[in-house]
Amino acid sequence: MMSAAAPPPNGGSTILVVDDNEMNRDLLSRRLRRDGHTVAVAEHGRDALAKIAATPFDLVMLDIMMPEMNGYEVLERLKADPLFRHIPVIMITAVGDAESVVRCIELGAEDHLPKPFDAALLRARVGASLAKKQLHDRERLYARSLERELEIGREIQAGFLPGALPEAPGWEIAARFAPARQVAGDFYDAFPLGDGLVGLVVADVCGKGVGAALFMALFRTLIRAVAEQRFGAGAGAADGLRDTLAATNDYIARTHDSANMFATLIFAALDLRTGALDYVNAGHEAAVLVPARRPPGGAADRLPPTGPAVGLMPGSSFGTARAALEPGDALVAFTDGVIDARGAGGAPFGEARLLELLAPPAPSPAALLDRVMAALAAHADGAEAFDDVTMLAARRAEAP
Repeated sequence: MMSAAAPPPNGGSTILVVDDNEMNRDLLSRRLRRDGHTVAVAEHGRDALAKIAATPFDLVMLDIMMPEMNGYEVLERLKADPLFRHIPVIMITAVGDAESVVRCIELGAEDHLPKPFDAALLRARVGASLAKKQLHDRERLYARSLERELEIGREIQAGFLPGALPEAPGWEIAARFAPARQVAGDFYDAFPLGDGLVGLVVADVCGKGVGAALFMALFRTLIRAVAEQRFGAGAGAADGLRDTLAATNDYIARTHDSANMFATLIFAALDLRTGALDYVNAGHEAAVLVPARRPPGGAADRLPPTGPAVGLMPGSSFGTARAALEPGDALVAFTDGVIDARGAGGAPFGEARLLELLAPPAPSPAALLDRVMAALAAHADGAEAFDDVTMLAARRAEAP
């Protein structure tokens, strides 16, 4: 790959004429300068590539038959380089050489100009190529500005995820988060609720991209704010969970009903003293309870749904259920981006594969989640991410 030079200070159109025939170079250069363009010349292909690497040309006029490196080779080199493939190239061809014209267009040339040169045709084809280049440059600038805005959004969204997970003697908590795009609709959270309880949340807002990311921030903020208020007022685990999700649901469904946005989620209150786990599963993937010792052939315990998705309709009620983490047990909650992850051939990762990975012992929750992330990467084999991937794991230490 060649290196790109800085743009010229005058901002005018700069054209490189590449031809081993001095008379042709001189004729083209004079006509182009007469139309107000800045012109540079190159005698052969290698000279052209060196000049293109040093000067930001707006257009290249390229002869086919040249010594050292012909026009086809130069064109292929330019179109294979991401730094220069956007520069339009007009190939200089002989009159009636249709086969060469077709080959040049297939290789990525913008247009062709037959010899001998016609002044009107030269002006028209150069003008059209430069106009397309200017339009493409504006599109690239707009795309870069959008990318920057999305990057800012990604940085802001990262601030909604916990900077550090709660720590407590006898417990380990870990999380993994891999958005499919710059911004995501998934989120996880872990925060103290008081009286020895820790709140654990894994959620998936419907849709993808910017819209889902905006509502992700809203859901996360509402759940945290309402939970801290309810639990701070002395609500028990089950009541606090129900009240938090009911209030969040009603606000979303009434205030943002026209957006038709909702979230599936698991919200649990874990008692760090006893291992008791009260939870609400609002239409989400069933979390997995991984026992310290599972009998051969034994199935993993799951935390199935206890209520609808949050935000679908006002007045929805959310049931609670209770589980327990014995010493050595772990809880793993995840979004559907894990089991729906697509491989290069389009096959999903699958729930059975996930459960197989969670079964063997791991030295820590972080190691357990890393095992899954590595398997997901191997399954994708370079394919574009299908959906956001989010996982949260909490494990109780083995008894002394």
